[in-house]
Amino acid sequence: MNLAYPFKTDSLRFEGVRPIHIWGLRLFYFLMAAFVTTDAWRELLAHQGPWDPLHAVAVCVWATYPALAGFGILHPLRWLPLMFFTIGYKTLWLAFVALPLWQTGALWGTQTGAIAGSFLALPLLAAVIPWGYAWRTYVLGSR
Repeated sequence: MNLAYPFKTDSLRFEGVRPIHIWGLRLFYFLMAAFVTTDAWRELLAHQGPWDPLHAVAVCVWATYPALAGFGILHPLRWLPLMFFTIGYKTLWLAFVALPLWQTGALWGTQTGAIAGSFLALPLLAAVIPWGYAWRTYVLGSR
């Protein structure tokens, strides 16, 4: 077994992206599909009465985007924008919702604190993004 394999580029199948990035992405797509989808769909299907429109939008987004993660498991690079969306909304939420509460000492022990805790894996997600590939593909428009 070659221990260096996960850190070498796989130029034939994944356009020069290291296998560790591919498998890391697949892990996050799987976690997203397994945990977020079930919670969101449970809330959609069990909800009774009229919806608060803004809350309904949030739940529908949470039900849709991780359901798309199944495609990311099969095609991790093609579905990379889904990960950009995830990094973006979690970063904004942490900065604008959690950070002010944390600064005042009112974050932990609340529902907001529980959500913030679940978002703390964000640096790990950012670490598995193949940023060179993302730059070449999504910013420069070349491969």
